[in-house]
Amino acid sequence: MRGQVYVFGVLLLGCLAPRPGRSQVAPGATGSSNRYWVAFCDKAPLGPRAARCLSPAALARRRAQGLPLLEATDLPVRPAYVAAVRAHVDTLTVVSRWLNGAACRATPAQAAALRQLPGVAEVRAWPLAQRLLPARYKAGSDKVNQGRETKTSPTASWPGPAVSAAAASAASPAAAASRAAFVSPADYLLARQQTAALGRAELRRAGLAGKGVRVAVFDVGFRGLDRHPAFAGLFREGRVAGTYDFLKNRPDVFLGGAHGTEVMGCLAGRLPGPDSLRPGPALGLAPAATYLLARTEGLASERFSEEEAWLRAAEWADQQGADIISSSLAYTEQRYFPEQMDGRHSLVGRAATLAARKGMLVVSAAGNDGDDDWVRIGTPADADSVLAVGGLDPATGLHVSFSSVGPSADRRLKPDLSAFGIVLTTTAGGGYERVEGTSFAAPLVAGLAACARQAAGRALPAMQLYRQLREAGELFPYYDYAHGYGRPGAGRLLARQRGPVPTPEPTFDFVTHDSLVAVVLRPAATLPPARPLPLLADDDELSVEAASWLRPTEEAARPPGSPTPTRASVAPVGQEQAAPADAAPALPPYPSYPARLYWHLASARGVLRRYEVRAATQRLVLQLPRRLARGGDVLRVYYQGYTGTYSE
Repeated sequence: MRGQVYVFGVLLLGCLAPRPGRSQVAPGATGSSNRYWVAFCDKAPLGPRAARCLSPAALARRRAQGLPLLEATDLPVRPAYVAAVRAHVDTLTVVSRWLNGAACRATPAQAAALRQLPGVAEVRAWPLAQRLLPARYKAGSDKVNQGRETKTSPTASWPGPAVSAAAASAASPAAAASRAAFVSPADYLLARQQTAALGRAELRRAGLAGKGVRVAVFDVGFRGLDRHPAFAGLFREGRVAGTYDFLKNRPDVFLGGAHGTEVMGCLAGRLPGPDSLRPGPALGLAPAATYLLARTEGLASERFSEEEAWLRAAEWADQQGADIISSSLAYTEQRYFPEQMDGRHSLVGRAATLAARKGMLVVSAAGNDGDDDWVRIGTPADADSVLAVGGLDPATGLHVSFSSVGPSADRRLKPDLSAFGIVLTTTAGGGYERVEGTSFAAPLVAGLAACARQAAGRALPAMQLYRQLREAGELFPYYDYAHGYGRPGAGRLLARQRGPVPTPEPTFDFVTHDSLVAVVLRPAATLPPARPLPLLADDDELSVEAASWLRPTEEAARPPGSPTPTRASVAPVGQEQAAPADAAPALPPYPSYPARLYWHLASARGVLRRYEVRAATQRLVLQLPRRLARGGDVLRVYYQGYTGTYSE
């Protein structure tokens, strides 16, 4: 794990998911109710029953990675401490074994009384308790009626009309098949390229699909996922190992929001196959993984209780033996300032860091604020041990405008990697839809991580897997604050797991003259590279007859590789809607993105002063004043697999 691990207090009510409770108000308590955090002094010593707090899968993960099977942060909070707090407050909202504390709502008088209780180390004011509207919320864009969200646009996929279980179960297979038919050829090509761009072919040849790996998915809800044909095999084979709604404290996560259904499509969803026994091509890279589904986010509002729910879900995922956490949520200007995006100020950032310490790889969406005033990444993507994933335009292979950029507040590289930010995925109604947002880039990379975990075995430490994924980026060791290390590739990742990789041949030279330094491409690097055969050569491609559900459409006539039009303001992470129906990416035949030259100027600490991507239309691509590469500053350039540096 890079940097310093920050650990704050610790606790949990029991070995299972904690349930917040209510108690009677202490006599004499007056005043308005506020939110407080109560930190405890200690825990009970390790005993023979302590191991029961973790499942066999959790113990196996720790044993394989050489981690302590039990430590203080794993032990439950002393029940006497929790009972004493419960008796003195209005509401106990969360109890955390990791942080050895509890969040509660209490009056100032009750808070003063809590400070006098045995075992209480500190009582401090907790962030705002009232409901806050989402960032860039527009009045009338989402209507909330008795807890149910309704769409104002027929193309929006979230939030959608709530569907009762009874009504959904009454839907006929014919109706589901009809809904599934609405996939255009352009969207089908997008579905194939969103996984091909990360090395689907290499994973298929290696027989890797995430089998045996446990992936926990934290999201708004998974409405319709249990009835969607794309996940029939997941449920038939019993690979949904656990579900829990940490806002309503119940196991059912298949009501409420549908954003999680869209995210799961980018992990384990499938397109329709020839018949019910032969599934179609996968929309993600981990269709064989086992999943834990947690609802941690509410609908149409952002509350601090959702960060508490994320903490509880992370502790639950640890107990259930999760190997990877995929989180398509981000918290930004609703409760934080830009200078707090360092992974240490937010509760969810600290929880993610502790999850990584427990041996789980945490993959998080970078955020959708790249084209608004906030611009930068959100939390928990800002934490130093979290793999933050930005978005790429599938048509150009470059940063898509809505994807949040780095660095973190303490000037660390963020995002770490990038994947397609416009994808085809599953919807709550049983069909498929094109959506946009970094919420969908993150699960694509999480699926690749699951395959890497399967290939390396459970003995590979989570932070070593984190480093391998970053080093598998197509730009590594070059980086910038828009792309991170670029798209991770399965071929590069598997090669690094097998051993040292050969040093690439130089593709350019630094040429100095007078006061300038120039970057000049070598002649061999200007020749067109060899291209693979078209996608139809893939062994999992459907025949024309098997893909009869494709819907012929008249696509917008834009040249291949043209930037994809996106919404003027993409919704925050966790609340993305369908992409504009008339703005399908004008995809080139993969992977024929033109060769581009990336360059940046970095300080001695690696903090970027400037970065840019240039089209390589001639051998002389870049000229800069030599004085810019003095005083410890470094000019770093990437072109076609080779990274060179220049400094004076």
